[in-house]
Amino acid sequence: MPWVDAFDREMSSRFPELEILQEEPMAAHTTFRIGGPARRFARPRRPEELTALLELAGERRWPVLLVGNGSNLLVSDRGLDRLVIHTGAVERIARTGETVLRAGAGTGLACLASFALREGLTGLEFAHGIPGSLGGAVCMNAGAYGGEMRQVVTRVWAWFPGEGTAALGPEELDFGYRRSVFSGKPGAVLEAEVTLAPGDPEAIRGTMEDLSRRRREKQPLELPSAGSTFKRPEGHFAGTLIQQCGLKGLRVGGAQVSPKHAGFVVNTGGATCADVCALIELVRARVREETGVDLEPEIKIVD
Repeated sequence: MPWVDAFDREMSSRFPELEILQEEPMAAHTTFRIGGPARRFARPRRPEELTALLELAGERRWPVLLVGNGSNLLVSDRGLDRLVIHTGAVERIARTGETVLRAGAGTGLACLASFALREGLTGLEFAHGIPGSLGGAVCMNAGAYGGEMRQVVTRVWAWFPGEGTAALGPEELDFGYRRSVFSGKPGAVLEAEVTLAPGDPEAIRGTMEDLSRRRREKQPLELPSAGSTFKRPEGHFAGTLIQQCGLKGLRVGGAQVSPKHAGFVVNTGGATCADVCALIELVRARVREETGVDLEPEIKIVD
């Protein structure tokens, strides 16, 4: 483990106050509750600390994975021979303009939406129930109930290997359905700015409560998962296709196609990454055979 030895030496001298965990179980840091140990797990607390760590890792060519809330990740059972950098503590929020909020990459979407509610700003109601961080939501252009991050994100401060930090506007972010510039280019979101609109707090709260109720009624929130397992195929809904193929309740080990919503694969207890991957491939093969539609996974599988 040559990179680990070098990493430990540099951290003790250059980042003596940075929290570093060894062989940290990734199951504790993903909403799927699945994943073996990360060789090293770092928790920077400020954007400046995150940037400095990323720059050093880039210079040394250490293998890095950034993790926010882990709500879209499926991690290998073997674990990760990488430096996992957790952005959860980089979560400050500030109102920087009449309708503008700026927040750190680790800020939870629910926290950001609640902050907007308290400030009387509308536009983030759709994000209140998305269990992800702002950084991850920007990278994948997260969305729900007709709303997407590209509708509100107006600037992103990011770090790119070999390029350093940069401020990106909407055109440079290249948002598309569940993708952004970060989908095809290595980089890390440090902070993001959202531009909203003045709104009535009671109306905002009512919309949030309505969306929360609809989520509870239709989605298997009582079990660990990574949210929607598949992207929405053009002209179809993944969950509807899976249900039409009679796959609700299909199991591999501890992984199951949710009987409540076929678009979700859930961890019923003790599921492994291998279980989930095998189940995903079974579902894709059956749907492709019966409907001709090729489902594309929305979750990110890392090993």
